[in-house]
Amino acid sequence: MARYIDARCRLCRREGEKLFLKGDKCFSSKCTLEKRKTPPGMHTEVRGNRKTSDYGVRLRMKQKARRIYGVLEGQFEAYFHEAARQGGVTGDNLLALLERRLDNIVYRLGFASSRSQGRQFVGHRHITVNGRIVSTPSYLCKTGDVVEVRPPSRSKKFFQENAELARDRGRTGWLDRAAEGFSGRVLSIPSRADIDTRVGEQLIVEYYSR
Repeated sequence: MARYIDARCRLCRREGEKLFLKGDKCFSSKCTLEKRKTPPGMHTEVRGNRKTSDYGVRLRMKQKARRIYGVLEGQFEAYFHEAARQGGVTGDNLLALLERRLDNIVYRLGFASSRSQGRQFVGHRHITVNGRIVSTPSYLCKTGDVVEVRPPSRSKKFFQENAELARDRGRTGWLDRAAEGFSGRVLSIPSRADIDTRVGEQLIVEYYSR
């Protein structure tokens, strides 16, 4: 299973904004972007003075969305083609598919402090869907699915801490998190209004339609 293993803070520096890839660290003074706002690599001052082309703007938006959800290039393109086949607004369909990934739902329900941690929990078999262990982070959940932390895992320190922090986190309209903090249900397929990810999905559509 391929995954990104380099420093995640480099991704935020490259996009020039916080992508919230490292959980609580992104909200603290330890956030790398607070200290180093320049893009990674050599000659950043020279590159920073260049005007970004229309193609570059669309590329950066695609890269931003891909990095937020922790999806590799081939996976992301496959999601786009699936979104285009569904009919309706392709950009909205694309975001809905990304939101329905199990690692994202584990993050949205507060079981994990970041999507990468959610991916790790799923891969380590801590998560069940409808009572069955699912270890594939890209598994697409459906309306009515019940996502839970396995009972043997609930006593672990990181799940206890995440459950406590989740109580202060706002609710997600298309998900219902149980009061005890270890289970939740998918109420509906998310609409664009339900998704707070700050990306311009139309630019992504234009990138792939060029």
